[in-house]
Amino acid sequence: MQERKNTYLTTLLLCFFLGHLGIHRFYVGKTGTGVLMLLTAGGLGVWYLIDLTMIILGKFKTKEGGAVIHQVATS
Repeated sequence: MQERKNTYLTTLLLCFFLGHLGIHRFYVGKTGTGVLMLLTAGGLGVWYLIDLTMIILGKFKTKEGGAVIHQVATS
């Protein structure tokens, strides 16, 4: 099974702009909690702020428990 790479910037932007809908959770494979966030408007904003803080601090994980990868451009 190939490891899926979720980028830090994509996850951060999805959370910042669409976090109240839980779109960032769908992106990292957390479908169940993504649906819950969608139905509760991001836990009335609290869950959204917690996730945004965790992403900024680098503590947010994918469904498999892997870190959201902060890729550095290589040329």
